[in-house]
Amino acid sequence: MHHSICDQDIAAVVNVLSSPNLTQGPVVDAFCGSVAKYVGASGAVSVNSATSALHLACRALNLGAGDLVWTSPISFVASANCALMCGASVDFVDICPASANICPNKLELKLHEAAEKNKLPKIIIPVHFAGSSCNMKKISSLTKKYGIKIIEDASHALGAKHNNKMVGSCEFSDLTVFSFHPVKIITTAEGGMVTSNNIDLLTKVKQLAQHGVYREPQKGLLEPWSYDLEELGYNYRMPDVLAALGLSQLSKARHFVEKRSSLAIRYNEKIFDTGLSALRFDSDSSHYLYVLRLNNRQERLFLYKELIENGFWANVHYKPIHTLQLYKNMGFSRCKLPSAEQHYEVALSIPLYPSLTEKEQDTVIKIIRDTQRKTVKQQTEAPGEEYCYP
Repeated sequence: MHHSICDQDIAAVVNVLSSPNLTQGPVVDAFCGSVAKYVGASGAVSVNSATSALHLACRALNLGAGDLVWTSPISFVASANCALMCGASVDFVDICPASANICPNKLELKLHEAAEKNKLPKIIIPVHFAGSSCNMKKISSLTKKYGIKIIEDASHALGAKHNNKMVGSCEFSDLTVFSFHPVKIITTAEGGMVTSNNIDLLTKVKQLAQHGVYREPQKGLLEPWSYDLEELGYNYRMPDVLAALGLSQLSKARHFVEKRSSLAIRYNEKIFDTGLSALRFDSDSSHYLYVLRLNNRQERLFLYKELIENGFWANVHYKPIHTLQLYKNMGFSRCKLPSAEQHYEVALSIPLYPSLTEKEQDTVIKIIRDTQRKTVKQQTEAPGEEYCYP
């Protein structure tokens, strides 16, 4: 994965470096307002990472000890860790094999069983994997009768749509979280954001991101220098210099998504006859990742090494969270989520970013085809034997 930085971005950062405000200045407010407008939410709060954004979203919904969060096992660890950071417990809903997003049918069954045991979650965090939205309308309808709150983890999905609205509009959720890590749709170098239509929740997120300190005159603080503290917060603020980069990048978000989409379509056209499948996506995806599904782990390792040795990026997204040692120590070693585990066995993310040229993509496709021929030849020459790839 590669970030895409141009002279416009550099000039925006330099402009802030020459201004009176490097942090807590007007550019942060402008960036938040622009993102809120872009996704169609009432407001937004910027922070220093999507992990911080998830933590604050949970805190804003008063998550704490004795509470439970459900999320997807196919995500970066922050989607589950945010619950532990609040002293709550976490559990997982298995995915739909075609999309690698939380499966609504499995969610419905799990909710029914949890209701009977009086062990319902306080919050569900659906993860829009690879840039394609979960079925938020169905998830919302399933959880509404139980009073469960929803935080969308849209770290992959800026620019994606669901139900003809932008992800982040919070039509079917309480809050949405975005990531601006260098390899995401747009970047602030490091950064994240929370969007919502609930101004009270956004106010709490903003206060918690600033140590928990407040200065509102309506709370009886009449002197302009006075402040107070009611609950413990954090220094999760985004500085103006990073917001300037984000604001410049946001102006190109549509172009970035369109370029990713055209590359994804081209992959589909070029590899349809290789015998491999890819993660399902549609026109409403932000196309953050293009995920191939190989036939087995060894074939995947061989293709991974071939891509890396030829100077191309490749990775596996993700090792199921419940199989990581921290979570196994918590008792998840007995947890079985077959669709998530099968996804991990064969998934490989291949190069997909706006600066990828068609010539470079053709080379990637050739490597995929050559790898397929080699593996088929090896299997034919040594049937029944396990090939040890270099």
